[in-house]
Amino acid sequence: MLLAAAAVVGVLVLARGMMRNSSAAVAAPKSGPPPVAAVLGVARLQDVPVYLNGIGNVLPLASVTIKVRVDGQLDRVAFAEGQDVKAGDLLAQIDPRPYQAALELAQAQKSRDEAQLDNALVDLDRYAVLVKQDSVQKQVYDTQVALVKQLRATVQADQAQVDTARVNLDYSTIRSPVSGRTGVRLVDPGNIVHASDATGLVVVNQIDPIAVLFTLPEGEFQRINSAIHDSGHAGLAVRALSREDVRVLATGKLLLVNNQIDTATGTVQLKATFANAGHALWPGQYVNVQLVLGERRRAVTVPASVVQRGPEGLFAYVVNADDTVAVQPIRVGVLQGDLAVVDEGLSEGTRVVVDGQYKLKPGVKVTEGRSTRARPPAPADAGSR
Repeated sequence: MLLAAAAVVGVLVLARGMMRNSSAAVAAPKSGPPPVAAVLGVARLQDVPVYLNGIGNVLPLASVTIKVRVDGQLDRVAFAEGQDVKAGDLLAQIDPRPYQAALELAQAQKSRDEAQLDNALVDLDRYAVLVKQDSVQKQVYDTQVALVKQLRATVQADQAQVDTARVNLDYSTIRSPVSGRTGVRLVDPGNIVHASDATGLVVVNQIDPIAVLFTLPEGEFQRINSAIHDSGHAGLAVRALSREDVRVLATGKLLLVNNQIDTATGTVQLKATFANAGHALWPGQYVNVQLVLGERRRAVTVPASVVQRGPEGLFAYVVNADDTVAVQPIRVGVLQGDLAVVDEGLSEGTRVVVDGQYKLKPGVKVTEGRSTRARPPAPADAGSR
């Protein structure tokens, strides 16, 4: 009997404890899911350049292969390899003595024929008087007139020989036709050089200013053409960027849109010039190119990672005043690298989610967290839309 009574008491005590625990559980308030960590940002107003991206090749603005124009022995070379030269600077000297002698010979022949012409003119004047006096036949006079004309032509030919000899003498002194930098010397002093030689003496490249030749898709031609007309005399700005770290190496102006589209590649070729005093650009170098078509002023911008794509189009997660997120449809006008210009859907100051969207759904609370996204691509690596 005592054992049965003890068992009943134990059961009652256990049941009373379970009832208290159940009441406590019912009385405890329900807590919602914890906030999701995400990287937040704010839509801002700023001026955004609109550009097209391409890949270009750096070229000298002018490249001249210095060749000799007369035959002879190369007496001396007046430049050092890799030297900066100006237009008109002495580069080389061919032995001038044969050409100096040829000039003096031509001048002597001209002087001799001029003396003969002077004597013939005196005789012509004398025969003219005698013909009037019927002291000499008119045939003699006519013969003298023909002789004077012949000697005048001879003097003119002599002058041409003098001019030719003087030009050849000038050609023996070789000067740079452009300002630029010399390359590797191709002929050493002491060699016999000929006007027919194909190699030349040296190549002079004009590298300040310098040019970049690049291509863009033919579908962008109308945008480029419209931007050129809108810019007027100012022209379109072009930026050259390094291929490795996408640093801006130089800013220049668009010089040329080629006069035809390459049907084989579907591209249009363009050329820009850049001041290059610091030699940041070098012939043969490949660079990224940005052709600036214009500027969007006071545009609403967000980081490009804010833009999400869903079944119904583009959207962004916006953060409400109570830190909950909502889906906001947007329309993006321009996507330039890591920056998006939003035409509709966002206004200045709107809080948006920059990173961590994969963990979100409408109504979820967010808190500021650390980005897990890799560094966004640089502007030069992303195309414009």
